Amino acid sequence: MEEIKLLKTLKDLHCLPLFIWLMGLKYGCPVEDVITGLAIQCRGWKSAHFRPKRDAFLGLAPTTLSQVLVQHKRWAEGDFQIFLSKYCPFLYGFRRIKLGLQMGYCIYCLWAVNCIPTLIYAVIPSICLLHEISLFPSVFSFWFIPFAFVIALAYVVSLWESLYFGETLKAWWNEQRMWLYKRTTSYLFAFVDTILKLIGMNDLAFAITPKVADEESSKRYENGIMEFGSTSPMFVILSAVAMLNLFCLVGGIKQVIIYGVGSLGSFFLQFLLCGSLVVINFPIFEASFFRNDKGCIPINTTLLSVALIIVAYFISIL
Repeated sequence: MEEIKLLKTLKDLHCLPLFIWLMGLKYGCPVEDVITGLAIQCRGWKSAHFRPKRDAFLGLAPTTLSQVLVQHKRWAEGDFQIFLSKYCPFLYGFRRIKLGLQMGYCIYCLWAVNCIPTLIYAVIPSICLLHEISLFPSVFSFWFIPFAFVIALAYVVSLWESLYFGETLKAWWNEQRMWLYKRTTSYLFAFVDTILKLIGMNDLAFAITPKVADEESSKRYENGIMEFGSTSPMFVILSAVAMLNLFCLVGGIKQVIIYGVGSLGSFFLQFLLCGSLVVINFPIFEASFFRNDKGCIPINTTLLSVALIIVAYFISIL
């Protein structure tokens, strides 16, 4: 209580530098708000959910996909740096905050690591479908039920939460799309850059996210059209994953036509996963082949992604 009274007094007296020093604001990290919150809570401060009727804060969010991915890369890098430092919630928060809160922080601190299982699920089952390798239980197997239950429950709960808080069905679907895009690009680059920095092979730079868009870009954003435009390694990965799943889905359908519908049972979940990834990536196909505005995917990015798919295919058949 004495600490709180002192801080209030300093704030009222406009002693901002001393107030910040006593509060323990942390710098030198791309996500200073996360590490500062962890440090303050480890000193005994408690969080409170404050949601006034009038908006407490207003901000300007990125409007292009490139800006969003760069911003999330910076956040994922900073969070992963925290996890690998002395401020790791399990180490710094040991006996200071509850285990549940430590795990809550780690959900964000391990964003970058999530790129690994996501890429595995987005690539391996589709390639195995193309080569007639079954990875999941058949629809005629008892073990199909747990898989179907988990998949259905996860998406039903996610959809219900979005609709309950006022989101539209389209907004929920776009969130599923961004969930995939962030994990396969932003988190991947954040993971690689952080590991390279850890072993001394790379120096991380603070990436500033531009939030100013031209008039045409703003119109496309308002109309719900995804903005690509620039040439980026992240777009190469997104295009490659999309093209790979489209190629594997066509190959899988060809096999069903040849061997009959009966073969679909053993590969149903792989067809479902591969088909879902194709539908989710529809904006990428549209931007690669059907759009000619400034927000489309550059032709060199599309050609490079196709080349990567061809290389991956020949590697898989060796």
